[in-house]
Amino acid sequence: MLSETTALSSHAHASPGEGAHPRITSAYDDAGSAEEISRRKFMANATLTIGGLIGLGLAIPIVGSLIPDVGAGGATWTALDEAGWKDLQTATDKAVQINFNLSTKDAYLPTESVPESVWGIKVNDPSKFKADRSDLYLPGGKDSLPYQIVTLGFVIFSPICPHLGCRYNYDSAANKFACPCHGSQFDNQGKHIAGPAARGLDPLPLREQSGKAEIEWIRYKPTVPDRIVVSYSN
Repeated sequence: MLSETTALSSHAHASPGEGAHPRITSAYDDAGSAEEISRRKFMANATLTIGGLIGLGLAIPIVGSLIPDVGAGGATWTALDEAGWKDLQTATDKAVQINFNLSTKDAYLPTESVPESVWGIKVNDPSKFKADRSDLYLPGGKDSLPYQIVTLGFVIFSPICPHLGCRYNYDSAANKFACPCHGSQFDNQGKHIAGPAARGLDPLPLREQSGKAEIEWIRYKPTVPDRIVVSYSN
């Protein structure tokens, strides 16, 4: 029994060459010199920095495409279709749809021409129009928008419903505008008379330049009573 105990004790204290299993080591067990540690830290930090710069470079154009181009040069004047403009000039109390081509640019895509239209009405009595569309004027009768609302005896309305941005229609028989999406209705002066819209129709800037009628395209924020510019593009 004593000899067995002695043998076990000798085996427990044996050197690696005398029967004990040697410890397996790898490159990860060697911390390396101070210079090697510093080099590894530098490479790790450089990798993180480069990755961050690449991510930032990808994020900037993506975010830029989501931001409305309100400040990108502002609105530009676009000529209306001559035939539609002549129809408006000879109109009585009926609204006239006028077509035009809107140049628009979406983020980094090339500029393209998009068919658009607006609605125009003739204002025979500016005082009555101001009374009907009091939402467009400040106390004292001054325009609430930074441009003249009645120009050359006409008002041009955006074709976009101020409720949720649908395109409304004009009912000639009833002489009113109606949106097919959620039932908002507006009289022949653009005043809100029914439905969930928070305001009346939005007027657009109008001018006559070199014998041609031109408008500025502006998109206003829907669902709110105030007219807040969202974009100058389609």
